[in-house]
Amino acid sequence: MIINCVAYEKGHRLRDISTDEIGDTLGHPERFVWVALHDPDAAEMARFQEIFGLHELAVEDALNGGQRPKLEEYGEALFVTMHMVTLHGDEMETGQVAVFAGPGYVLSVRQHPSRGFAEVRRRCEREPKLLKHGPAFVIYALMDAIVDRYFPVVEALQAELESIEEQIFVQGTARQGLERLYQLKRQTMRLKHAAMPLSEAAGYLSGIRVPGLCRKTREYFRDVYDHLSRIEAAVDTVREMTITAIQVNLSMVAIDEGEVHKRLAAWAAIFAVATILAGIWGMNFTHMPELDWRLGYPLALLVMGGACGVLYRRFRRAGWL
Repeated sequence: MIINCVAYEKGHRLRDISTDEIGDTLGHPERFVWVALHDPDAAEMARFQEIFGLHELAVEDALNGGQRPKLEEYGEALFVTMHMVTLHGDEMETGQVAVFAGPGYVLSVRQHPSRGFAEVRRRCEREPKLLKHGPAFVIYALMDAIVDRYFPVVEALQAELESIEEQIFVQGTARQGLERLYQLKRQTMRLKHAAMPLSEAAGYLSGIRVPGLCRKTREYFRDVYDHLSRIEAAVDTVREMTITAIQVNLSMVAIDEGEVHKRLAAWAAIFAVATILAGIWGMNFTHMPELDWRLGYPLALLVMGGACGVLYRRFRRAGWL
């Protein structure tokens, strides 16, 4: 589905155009067209592949989704895939944004993420001096917007980790905390898999051998690279602290289980004494003088109760009960 199809000249918005008018815009040296698509089908992508001369492998990657964030060059054209990562409550939503850029055109293809990039287009149109750089600045603006959306996710993961850490030493919450920690670890790794490859692409676009399309915007991609470096460092910190918290949580689970085993062992020892005494007096041999005593029964109960009481007191002092 086409979201926007707009022509720009010298950094200023001209007007919305139809797909049939794109060819006229491409022929003008100081103009470019920016087309935004959302979940296009194969027929729609084939149409823009013919209009812009897109490489078939890049079109296939844009349609299939789930690609690793990457940057590829096809002659003078660039193909960039990026992952959108957002949190909705406890659930993490991911999607792919693929950007085709070449002399005179930008085609952005958004798959799955519910939040669009209308604010990115408005930002570009408010900065005509920068938009004069053409498709390269649009790539930067989209990449910068996606990276900026990573920061709230990192903050949410850090807040979740702090919340779990506060509950680690609360008795009876170890197993629930372990489930939350594993979920946090999975979410952290998903964010890392989105940010780390994109950092490689931003580093390439700000490095020494920059593609011709992006030579005038190298400094802007360096800024994106710095942001991604901060995100990677924060993600690594959260991941390491999560692994440590998992180990502590497992230790707490083992300690809780040890306490249960100690209680069970103590009660088993107490009842074992009573069982032994009851077994001795329950053998009913003929020559057992205790069986003829009138006070034998209450005395036996008293001995068993006293023995159990002594053991209970000893285990209580030892902290087993």
